[in-house]
Amino acid sequence: MKKQVLCFGEVLWDVIGKEKKAGGAPMNVARHLVQQHVDVLFASRIGNDASGEELKTFLKDNGLYSTLIQQDEKLATCEVKVKLDAAGQASYIFPEHISWDNIVLDANLIESAKNASTIVFGSLASRDKVTHDTLLNLLNETDAVKIFDVNLRPPFYTLATIETLAARASVVKMNEEEANLLIGGGSSDLKEKITEFRKKYHTKTICVTRGENGAIIWHDYEFFEHPGFCVNVEDTVGAGDAFLASFIAGIVANKPMQRLLNDACAIGAFVTTKRGANPVYNRDEINNIKKSISVG
Repeated sequence: MKKQVLCFGEVLWDVIGKEKKAGGAPMNVARHLVQQHVDVLFASRIGNDASGEELKTFLKDNGLYSTLIQQDEKLATCEVKVKLDAAGQASYIFPEHISWDNIVLDANLIESAKNASTIVFGSLASRDKVTHDTLLNLLNETDAVKIFDVNLRPPFYTLATIETLAARASVVKMNEEEANLLIGGGSSDLKEKITEFRKKYHTKTICVTRGENGAIIWHDYEFFEHPGFCVNVEDTVGAGDAFLASFIAGIVANKPMQRLLNDACAIGAFVTTKRGANPVYNRDEINNIKKSISVG
């Protein structure tokens, strides 16, 4: 049985003040999957520059470098400015026309997709035509479970792109703000919005994260909920990526949906207690979070 997960999309440097940390949602998800002992490959494109060489070293050190990391001779490696508000919520300033806008379809990528059990992709890497077309062609080449991480970054998306990707996904993950933006109708009830989304796209599984209030999942005509864990937040960078990685690990391991959701909320909460998107897991801390009283 296929077990390998393929994460596709952007890799970059998050610049927070004077700190520079490797990031990008698909790479963050892949790195969290490594920590959760899932067999994972990561596909992206870096520039032929100093930042790209630093990223290459980082990916090698974290078991994520392979022939699926393409190198662009013209476009630069991406560096993103991250701003944190008083509550630790992050906002991002992305440059345009950088290396991961130009991921091309090649034999290595096609073979990896055909051998994968699961493919994870987001909307940001589809902001330009080359990578967008590569992703669509890749999805056509595989029967893997397709997980769409909505991950909206204004102004780098269109509703048409979101609809195209959602229509090809068997699992869609988004946060509550994204759900409110993408799902029309007059209802303010999140469950009703999710039901409307499912009717439109025929998605098998829909997951909406709710920040400190946990998450809700619709799967096989049933809702599963978790109210979230109460923790001391350092920042929220990468928390959604950690949640998604745990969610994927649970799918690969065929965990019951409620247990999967509980685990994902705990991992996401743990990441918020640390600085940056990819803290090294401390299993004692994570287990203590699982044992704590949930919010609400």
